[in-house]
Amino acid sequence: MKAPYTYTVLRYVHDVATGEFANVGVLVYSPDFEYLEIRCSKTYGRISQFFSTLNGKFLRLLLRHLDSSAGQLQKKIFMHPRLEPLPKDAAACARRLLPPDDSSIQFSELGVGLTSDPAADLAFLYERYVERYASKPSRATRMDDDILPILKSSLAQRRVYLEPKVIEAPNYKHEFPLAWKNGMWNTCDAVSFDLSSGSDILEKANRWLGRAHTLRESSELFKLVLFLGQPRQEELWPSFQKAENILNTMPGPFELVREDEANSFAEEVEKEVKT
Repeated sequence: MKAPYTYTVLRYVHDVATGEFANVGVLVYSPDFEYLEIRCSKTYGRISQFFSTLNGKFLRLLLRHLDSSAGQLQKKIFMHPRLEPLPKDAAACARRLLPPDDSSIQFSELGVGLTSDPAADLAFLYERYVERYASKPSRATRMDDDILPILKSSLAQRRVYLEPKVIEAPNYKHEFPLAWKNGMWNTCDAVSFDLSSGSDILEKANRWLGRAHTLRESSELFKLVLFLGQPRQEELWPSFQKAENILNTMPGPFELVREDEANSFAEEVEKEVKT
């Protein structure tokens, strides 16, 4: 089935007087699919090249806030439609996230389209309006933020909207974008192994292994769930399998979920949060 969707592009306006700006994100909204998602840039090197006086820390914090607020708004409007009326379009969603003013972060005019997969359209629009103007690696790769929407879309189809959770250890803390409680906290993050080389894949697995050991020093009991983006290059699959072997040595309760298992895993989560 196809249904209408609307979108708006998030811009960092460096100089309001001259109108100089750079695109830093995209928001997509489709009420028929119960889909509301904003995807923001996590790298600021490109923008810094244009605007040498950019306050990167401020921009990073603001974009993280918008991402978190969009998740909360999605949960409110689709889980409690009687209490929270559905926004008319993506522009109305944007106004609820960021009231229009003369600040440096602004949303563009409204765009419209038809979709059978809003998550795929968000990825396309993000590449078109944001990534296209960033420097490209020699081989196309996917970041963690490219993988997470796959799981979030499967959850949204089941009306499951999860919130972030911070796990804090004495020497380190990490915010997991998805969390739910079923006896203990289940904390989930996306890890892309669709990288440019086998060595990069193994290094990333080892970084997560070290992170898992450090977080286990937390006084809070939790299950660590990693949603794994799989390599699209066939020659990198042996390295991916080694990476899974590394992750399988993580301490404490954990679960590894491949991206092609998103639907079945979302079904399991639905049962856990609705029982």
